[in-house]
Amino acid sequence: MTYQKRVAVLGSTGSIGIQTLDLIRRYPSRFAAHVLTARQSSDLLIRQALEFKPAAVVLTEEKAWKCVREALSGADIQVLYGSEAIKEVVQWDSVDLVLNALVGFAGLEPTLIALKYKKTLALANKESLVAGGHLVMQEATLAEKPILPVDSEHSAIFQCLLGEQAVVEKMILTASGGPFFTFSKEELETVTKAQALAHPTWNMGSKVTVDSATLMNKGMEVMEAFWLFGQPVDKIEVLIHPQSLIHSMVQFSDGVIKAQMGCPDMRLPILFALSYPRRMDFPQASRMDLSHFRSMEFFHPPFDRFPCLDMAYEALKTGGNIPCALNAANEIAVAAFLNEQLRFTAIPKLLSKTVGKIARVANPSLSQLEETHCEAQRVAQHLLISC
Repeated sequence: MTYQKRVAVLGSTGSIGIQTLDLIRRYPSRFAAHVLTARQSSDLLIRQALEFKPAAVVLTEEKAWKCVREALSGADIQVLYGSEAIKEVVQWDSVDLVLNALVGFAGLEPTLIALKYKKTLALANKESLVAGGHLVMQEATLAEKPILPVDSEHSAIFQCLLGEQAVVEKMILTASGGPFFTFSKEELETVTKAQALAHPTWNMGSKVTVDSATLMNKGMEVMEAFWLFGQPVDKIEVLIHPQSLIHSMVQFSDGVIKAQMGCPDMRLPILFALSYPRRMDFPQASRMDLSHFRSMEFFHPPFDRFPCLDMAYEALKTGGNIPCALNAANEIAVAAFLNEQLRFTAIPKLLSKTVGKIARVANPSLSQLEETHCEAQRVAQHLLISC
């Protein structure tokens, strides 16, 4: 008899959430959308709720919540409001798996609560580990459950490590390089919002697409790998791989490298996380015909043109609350860039100035991380005018 997992999709109207629901739609006997959450995308959430008939939906923007509450008034669906409601639903006994696809620092506390209540956690919220990795891993250890990474790179490493007992020599995170890998410093000065949002390989939300263009996304992934896999920072390497066919690699102490390959499709790592420990058939995914690929290219990242990656490494080495501060500043910087208030090349300048004004806390609690996040965002907002 097939067991149906009841899934809480946190951030169901975003790119990862939409692709997760596509998989749930394709495998109705295996998965059910039990809870859906969104910030303010009321129209899309209403359509999702009417199709998947979850036990509850949650919105964190009041106007959107009122709209959805009215639209679903005749349905047998709870319509809940606020971030506290998200924390509540992930505790429900009826939830088997929490897929956290929230964007930003707001995803940290739901991650901690899901682990505290021993839920299976599929994690797409980078900031949980970037800002609060030490807290997340403490809860994961107590829960005695693996965190199932949804990022394609970390899913690849997770898969490469399955069944291995060999010593890891290094982990190699691959990056597409984004749309500007070949740009000169002069060309980067004139980058527009439209150019930054035109990712050459992946279909993602606007925030992560800009982060990919600055390589901050890859810096965050270095931090995630550090916490998820327990390897020192000097064993985590980044290589630019424009074809995006190898999603990441692990080199072992005998010199052998294991790589995980596949066509670029985020549904693959999502499905692996949903179905783990089983690997499910997915006939809808494109298949690689290796005879079509005459070469695969790899380059060391150009730190001089993309300083955000180096800043992420330095923040990780500094530790404490500094990665949290960097992430908070980056949220402000990317939002300002998307609102055309900040130039592309000014993003790392704003981050550097902001982090330089934040006092380091060695082993921050959740409340101290929240204070750091708010302080760094205030500082970044104030410094915007000088960048």
